[in-house]
Amino acid sequence: MAKIRPLDDRIVVQVLDAEEVSAGGIVLPDSAKEKPQRGKVAAVGEGRLLDSGARAAMEVKKGDVVIYGKYAGSDVKVDGKDYKILRESEILGKVEG
Repeated sequence: MAKIRPLDDRIVVQVLDAEEVSAGGIVLPDSAKEKPQRGKVAAVGEGRLLDSGARAAMEVKKGDVVIYGKYAGSDVKVDGKDYKILRESEILGKVEG
């Protein structure tokens, strides 16, 4: 597998598949599925470079499941898998539990 090493405050997220069934139990066809907004963090950069020359600590780590904006980041495909490269500020939250 090819490796992607994000720079600065960027994060590589493996896109999780869109929901196949609605909350009411209705099976959704491909055309009705929403664009996925959840992913699993595959790699994390070193952090944003501060004016002092130090690096800001990243809030997410490899393995975290995160939610991001619908049109956030850049889409890339590596070895047949979909990834997004996002800035840390584009992540809206982490999924707990």
